[in-house]
Amino acid sequence: MDTSYLIIILSLSVLISYVFDLLSSRYKTPSVILLLVSGMLMRQVTNYFAFQLPYLDTILPTLGTLGLILIVLEGALELELSGDKLGLIRQAFWVSFSSIIVTSLLMGALFYVLMEESYFKCLVAAMPFGIISSAVAIPGGRNLNPYTRSFIVYESSLSDILGVMIFNFLVYNAAGGFWSVVSFARDTLVMVIISLVCCFFLLYLISKINHHIKFLPIISVLFLVYAVSRIYHLSSLLLILVFGLFLNNTELFIRGRLDRILKNDLFEKELDQLKNLTAEGAFVVRTFFFLLFGYAADLQALIDADALIVSFLLLLIIFAVRVASLRLSFRGSINPVVFIAPRGLITVLLYLSIPENLKLTGFRDGILTLVVLLTALVMMAGVISYRETETL
Repeated sequence: MDTSYLIIILSLSVLISYVFDLLSSRYKTPSVILLLVSGMLMRQVTNYFAFQLPYLDTILPTLGTLGLILIVLEGALELELSGDKLGLIRQAFWVSFSSIIVTSLLMGALFYVLMEESYFKCLVAAMPFGIISSAVAIPGGRNLNPYTRSFIVYESSLSDILGVMIFNFLVYNAAGGFWSVVSFARDTLVMVIISLVCCFFLLYLISKINHHIKFLPIISVLFLVYAVSRIYHLSSLLLILVFGLFLNNTELFIRGRLDRILKNDLFEKELDQLKNLTAEGAFVVRTFFFLLFGYAADLQALIDADALIVSFLLLLIIFAVRVASLRLSFRGSINPVVFIAPRGLITVLLYLSIPENLKLTGFRDGILTLVVLLTALVMMAGVISYRETETL
């Protein structure tokens, strides 16, 4: 393909995604739906001209991983830790944890009945569908009141991290047993220590680097540590969350002499620059991920009767469990929080990373895309109806 045409396509993709984001803010339509549909339409156009995008199997997981890092970092940089937020954090933790466990167990049972595979393989396949996607949930809740919006940010970010940790435990400790649990606890502790060391080191770099290019090297260090940690099956997303929380709440962790060593007079301004860079980077990566995911979707698979039936059963499990977990753990009104349980980038990323020996034979390809679309549509309907009721 001519370089000029490629530049035109990339530029138009970003501009179209920006328009979708503006429409999403005004009409409460999740931009993920518009991006997925655009990707599907793009597939039809390329099919008409007998052209296919190469290397999708490699590009999609890579974009997904980069997007996940940036999105979790973006959310963490907005979170404030204070005494009055502890109750909210506790609620978000229990809702996200209980939802992942119960939803995955029920979905695993459903797959076990339908697929006649081992329950363990069914549970591994179900786990990605039990996790709320912060990439979709956080933008979907940005027009709600501050309390509800903060809960959604905490819950979806914790859901991403807890979900990845549990998924990795299942995949890399398939033998199970006591020593698997000990190994998992040890690896988590190691990751916490690594995260804290990285936080102090990166904060020191922020305060000492005077070069006009400052934050891209720091973000690159985060990517590097994340990738190395992932190779050794550590909970690398924990690093991203801890770093974001650390930077946005330095007054809790950095005091006295450390404050003079690790911070400078321009720190608050530079933190705002990092937030802007992270937000724009997450926007670009998310744009191309969902466009390519829509492009990779098979339209015939989306209208398969079995895929539709299973997807609606999964939807029923997701929101039945969500209602129960919110009523037990959330102190505010569950409307519209109950509707904000989208599956998205993290679900796709984990599902694609299931090892071949643990994949379910005969699992319909369209289920993954359908669940992402349907949960986004439910979120849209819930937020719109809530705003209309609130206005009345």
